[in-house]
Amino acid sequence: MEGYKFRLQKLLDIRLDKEEESKRNFKEAQRNKTLTEQKLLDLKEKQNKYTLGSSKETIVEQKIRRAFLDSVIRSIDEVSIDLNKKNQILEEKRVELKQKQIERKTVETLKDKQLKAFIKEQQLIEQKTNDEFALYGFIRNHEGR
Repeated sequence: MEGYKFRLQKLLDIRLDKEEESKRNFKEAQRNKTLTEQKLLDLKEKQNKYTLGSSKETIVEQKIRRAFLDSVIRSIDEVSIDLNKKNQILEEKRVELKQKQIERKTVETLKDKQLKAFIKEQQLIEQKTNDEFALYGFIRNHEGR
């Protein structure tokens, strides 16, 4: 609207920037969690693949397979712990993003209310001007009679 200037526009811009940064952080945390989940699935597939040995394996091959499985199981445990941490980080980023959105929406609501008040005031001024013109026109038309 022409003539309207929101005094807190800089604050709104700052809050928009912070919200965008928070969105990027949330997406990054989501991506990290997804990668960790995929890594965990891959390790579990390896575990399932090598769990069953064949009857043709030698004792050395069985020991190697067993050592490999032990290593995979330890890796699964470590990745599971890492996944829990990433879930916690993701939840923190989600809460942070919600808070940033609330802060932005608060200022936007204030801006909308002020804009509506400004428009209403402008409409009242315009209506008053139109009423005065109508009154002057009425007076001019009736003075000539």
